[in-house]
Amino acid sequence: MARNPVPLNNQTLITLLKPSSPSSEQFRAIRTNIDYAAEEQKIRSILVTSASHEEGKSMTAANLAVVYAQQGKRVLLIDANLRKPSMHNIFSLNNSAGLTEVLRKQQLLEQVIQGCSVPNLTVVTSGKRTSNPAELLSSSMMEELLAEAYMKYDIVIFDSPGILSVTDAQILAKKTDGSILVVSSKKTKKDRAQKAKELLSSSKRRFLGIVLNGKRMKTDSVNYYNEAK
Repeated sequence: MARNPVPLNNQTLITLLKPSSPSSEQFRAIRTNIDYAAEEQKIRSILVTSASHEEGKSMTAANLAVVYAQQGKRVLLIDANLRKPSMHNIFSLNNSAGLTEVLRKQQLLEQVIQGCSVPNLTVVTSGKRTSNPAELLSSSMMEELLAEAYMKYDIVIFDSPGILSVTDAQILAKKTDGSILVVSSKKTKKDRAQKAKELLSSSKRRFLGIVLNGKRMKTDSVNYYNEAK
């Protein structure tokens, strides 16, 4: 059961603070492109990752979750970055128990789900730090968690570590229906972006596209490139 919502006070959530901004419209465009892709192949879970850290993947995952919730979808946002989590800070939530505890069978999924001030959106934070994140994410409990989530939610969104940094994102890419790669125009090197895309494509799941973050154009700072096959 979702815990009581906590008021948000975070500049990351542009889709809440400035819903009419060009960047917010770009997140709605990402949602629309994913919905079109889902007409061909059902997409219930999405992995959001990047080549490495601090390229905007957590910001993207959070805002994508918000625009899905604004559409009226029941959304579960899971912080699967068990090494450097951020969703509890973005949504002002308690992180004493979360995904780690569910995967360790110490808590039930319904016990760690938290509500926030966004209607239709609930969050599972990362939980306590662990020495074996890859092993937990690849366990059968992750598949059980997804099966349970699919019964209660329309869409499940995962935030993960960078795919070139550790194996966690590769593991999750094989368990989710589709993946999005976030690329920072100011930081991500072209060869690293290409390698990250290749790893996601090799998961045999749907590669949904690339989000280019931080490129200042006439109106937008977030842009989406649909590369789904």
